[in-house]
Amino acid sequence: MAGCGLLYLEDLYVGLRFECGSHALDAAQIKAFARQYDPQPFHLDEDAARGTFFGGLAASGWQVACLAMRMIAEHVPIAGGLIGGAAELRWPQPTRPGDILHVTSEILEVTPSRSKPERGMALLRTETRNQKGELLQVFTAKCVVPRRPG
Repeated sequence: MAGCGLLYLEDLYVGLRFECGSHALDAAQIKAFARQYDPQPFHLDEDAARGTFFGGLAASGWQVACLAMRMIAEHVPIAGGLIGGAAELRWPQPTRPGDILHVTSEILEVTPSRSKPERGMALLRTETRNQKGELLQVFTAKCVVPRRPG
């Protein structure tokens, strides 16, 4: 969809998909994020991480969410930006150093507002998978989407 201009509610339909790019994640990035935002042993130190639930170094789910959000913002050209109304976030399995994150988003619902004729809502499901196709994160969000002006 890149290069197609901004999308309004009228442009969206169930099944519309966006390939949102990829990002290679390494241990240095995982540790840097963790030091600043999520300082837990399983995000900071390989040795300490071995004895945890994760059994090894794992990226913070919040880091994966931030990386995915950046890719969504760069590849889902909703007019007015991506404004969330409600969201659900799941991490079915850990993200590891060396994972290459691939992000895809799909429109699941498009609902015009009954009380606000200038906008509506779109339900967007975003999946983050690694290079093996393993599902790492599912982010489902209701987004406020403007109608085309005029």
